[in-house]
Amino acid sequence: MQPSFSWSVFFLGLALFFFFFLRNPPPPPDKMAEETPKSIYDITVKDINANDVNLSTYNGKVLLIVNVASKCGFTHSNYKEMNILYEKYKDRGFEILAFPCNQFGGQEPGSNEEIQEVACTMFKAEFPIFDKVEVNGKHAAPLYKYLKSQKGGFLGDSIKWNFTKFLVDKNGRVVERYAPTTSPLKIEKDIQKLVESS
Repeated sequence: MQPSFSWSVFFLGLALFFFFFLRNPPPPPDKMAEETPKSIYDITVKDINANDVNLSTYNGKVLLIVNVASKCGFTHSNYKEMNILYEKYKDRGFEILAFPCNQFGGQEPGSNEEIQEVACTMFKAEFPIFDKVEVNGKHAAPLYKYLKSQKGGFLGDSIKWNFTKFLVDKNGRVVERYAPTTSPLKIEKDIQKLVESS
């Protein structure tokens, strides 16, 4: 009696396993890779003109990645100081990547064309401005999901406001995250150290 009972339980378990496995198969490898990139260089974003840009383009450069807005109380000072940093370090392997976002107080409501006009004409930004993105929630851009997974904030992973900054080293490693209230010039020493590292 005992052996036949054991076999029946075994086959029942096996049948249930295949039933649930076939109904809920694991995501294909390419889908998994898309959801959990191994490196920032596995991510493709869109520039302000909706062209694809693979971040591997920036391999070997120090990056400051910032979610920007045109109508924020931090806008003038941040653009001014980012311009200073960019001018000083752009020829030494430093790049600023600005991602407009309208999730905080509706302070980036314009179209990509309007955003580019404000950033490049009013604020004289020479660093690249990218396509408007969401940084929080289920529609958050893959880049921001990755950045937050690497460096959580003081009160959890979500981005708290405009001008949150992520510093990335030459190997694509997210080394630091700075609050919106941290002015760009206050992190110059960290940037300089990474730029000068071999």
